[in-house]
Amino acid sequence: MDEEYDVIVLGTGLKECILSGLLSVDGLKVLHMDRNDYYGGESTSLNLVQLWKRFRGSDKPPAQLGSSRDYNVDMIPKFIMANGALVRVLIHTDVTKYLYFKAVDGSFVYNKGKVHKVPATDMEALKSPLMGIFEKRRARKFFIYVQDYKESDPKTHEGMDLTRVTARELIAKYGLDDNTVDFIGHALALHRDDRYLDKPALDTVKRMKLYAESLARFQGGSPYIYPLYGLGELPQAFARLSAVYGGTYMLNKPECKVEFDEEGKVCGVTSEGETAKCKKVVCDPSYLTNKVRKVGKVARAIAIMSHPIPNTNDSHSVQIILPQKQLGRKSDLYLFCCSYTHNVAPKGKFIAFVSTEAETDNPESELKPGIDLLGQVDEIFFEAYDRFEPVNEPSLDNCFISTSYDATTHFESTVDDVLNMYTLITGKVLDLNVDLSAASATEE
Repeated sequence: MDEEYDVIVLGTGLKECILSGLLSVDGLKVLHMDRNDYYGGESTSLNLVQLWKRFRGSDKPPAQLGSSRDYNVDMIPKFIMANGALVRVLIHTDVTKYLYFKAVDGSFVYNKGKVHKVPATDMEALKSPLMGIFEKRRARKFFIYVQDYKESDPKTHEGMDLTRVTARELIAKYGLDDNTVDFIGHALALHRDDRYLDKPALDTVKRMKLYAESLARFQGGSPYIYPLYGLGELPQAFARLSAVYGGTYMLNKPECKVEFDEEGKVCGVTSEGETAKCKKVVCDPSYLTNKVRKVGKVARAIAIMSHPIPNTNDSHSVQIILPQKQLGRKSDLYLFCCSYTHNVAPKGKFIAFVSTEAETDNPESELKPGIDLLGQVDEIFFEAYDRFEPVNEPSLDNCFISTSYDATTHFESTVDDVLNMYTLITGKVLDLNVDLSAASATEE
């Protein structure tokens, strides 16, 4: 504690751990502290006893659920896009050597009361029961345009400048109906609401390409991968990386009070009467509550089951997106399920999560359409947490605060926040042009 550091990181949530790893690799002197005695902060994984303590107030879960330590229940459940930004960060930092991934079985979308596989290519579009015969042909043409589109090759643009043409205009050119737009926008491009329709189409086309390329990578049923033993492995892997490059870790540090000089710039962090000096602080919103504002609330149900989610081809790991319009809501509902095949539960047990951005004061009823898809559950828990975002000006106070985790069941928005923070802290853009095949050996 009596040394001076370039950066002190507070909280061992995934975002903070990725940043601490990246900054250590860059040669900065990093001290990483957490008030908790475990890694992961908000994004930790719990065993059965910890889960019971948190939601039931006792440490005696029912014996028929099996051994406590066979459970790794993510508090922020998300899948990883196989070719997405998080995988690129993992390869860039060589953290892949600490982790084992396995492909996720299925990616589905809820439409008119039924669950359907998400069609991601022109061939799948032709087979999908989501569309009638004429709509399939129109969708196929659109998919082919997206598959062939190359930003650097104007011949593939069909005379359209996607930095100016909106997503709504591009879709209108192909004559797709609202139903098709709904699953393309929310289940393929993974937009969280419909504001994207009036923004430049390039972002949506890139997101669709990312989905299709990730899907092609493992010839599985989904574009997602997920670590064996759950997401709690990720913060620890980045913590190991930071330690290899000379970063210092301290868990169980009470209070962690950020100290400022007379100009209002951060100058250190105090815990247990000792102050470590620093030039910059990186933290989650809970460490600097006077520099963040509440922007929303996530509602979530966690269910333990003895079967896969019905109508998902017996998928042992699966994502189902329920687009807002299908439910008459302003935000999508997300279903996430994983099981003993990813070593997060004992054999024969499945863990399902239903998450959404809460829109009312009764979030449990908002989750009902998702819970209704689960079938019989052994146990179910509910929770809601507030989402915060920073309101400070980092160039004035040298405090870099992450935003809270959203309700989505994939990591793209999480990593965007990390990369933006990295650029604010270092003035550099992280180069993510990596050889994606470098990760393939660790997949199964």
